[in-house]
Amino acid sequence: MNQAKTYLLTPEACDQLFARLEERFDLYAPVRVPAGGRYAQTDSILYRQIHKYSEIEFRERSTYPMKEVLTPITQTLFYFTEDEYRESKGPKKDMLVFGRACDLNSIKIQDQMYLKNGDVEDYFYKRVRDRVKFVLMECTTQFDGCFCCSVGANQTDLHSLAASFREDGVYFEVRDKEFEEYFRGAEPSDYEIRFPQENEMKVKYPVIDSLDLANKIKGHPMWKEFDERCIGCGSCTVACSTCTCFETTDLVYTQNAHVGERRRTCSSCMVDGFDRVAGGASFRKTTAEKYRYKILHKVYGYDARFHQGPMCVGCGRCSARCPQLISYPETLNKLSKAIEEIKQEEGARNG
Repeated sequence: MNQAKTYLLTPEACDQLFARLEERFDLYAPVRVPAGGRYAQTDSILYRQIHKYSEIEFRERSTYPMKEVLTPITQTLFYFTEDEYRESKGPKKDMLVFGRACDLNSIKIQDQMYLKNGDVEDYFYKRVRDRVKFVLMECTTQFDGCFCCSVGANQTDLHSLAASFREDGVYFEVRDKEFEEYFRGAEPSDYEIRFPQENEMKVKYPVIDSLDLANKIKGHPMWKEFDERCIGCGSCTVACSTCTCFETTDLVYTQNAHVGERRRTCSSCMVDGFDRVAGGASFRKTTAEKYRYKILHKVYGYDARFHQGPMCVGCGRCSARCPQLISYPETLNKLSKAIEEIKQEEGARNG
């Protein structure tokens, strides 16, 4: 990295830039899908391969996270026959992916889970990750339910380029020297791309500093309400930027059970069967227990293992996708209050 330089490109110049970049990269960014939303006459904003400036939806938050470019909801790992197997093909080209600061920081958590979670790196994740570079999309407006500043995910250093999208053009900040050649002859600018400094929504993110406290939190009555409110659909985890749970399934093509493919599919700790073990037993039988597990893993379990802070970037997608209108930030605030209650009770007993 070198000292960043900023350039202003018109929409036409931006399309020319994309055409040059596509000689080496496949470009991915949020794209509006008309009538693809949950309800009638509503849209979805999904990550898709793009070719032109006008295809990028920069005014709204994407419906689903950037991680789907690296780890699709369903992906084939390898094909097999009776006596051999063949790996699925990896990316044909390098990839350049546009995302906001929270999205880029979520990839750091994905990296932690897939590449540093034990002694073996996930081969299928790494072969994609090694070929990805990122373009930061400046947040020029607030989105409902986002609280990136409360979890320290409002700033990032993972990008090679940064872009501030406007109706009449794009400010590009070049951080990675290898991209300088693409901007020769472009109009220099003194515009400074900024990170969010404050969210409208403030969250007091809970701190669970010991296993003893985590076990006491499990018995707190705050979880009971979710047996009635949560329907265990898993929408929150599918929309989550940082969730990494998956299951593998062998798909058999014909009556010959030895010919087919193995697929990896996004899964969720919120759905029935996720924690089922041999013999049919399950660790978490109620919806409240599933929800509690999800929250405590985000707040405590991830940090206890990796010492990297919360497994959350404050993007707000989980709340936006919940059909029961359960607010994740409000759950965090309730959890912080529960922790205070437990500590006060302990202090009163010991005092």
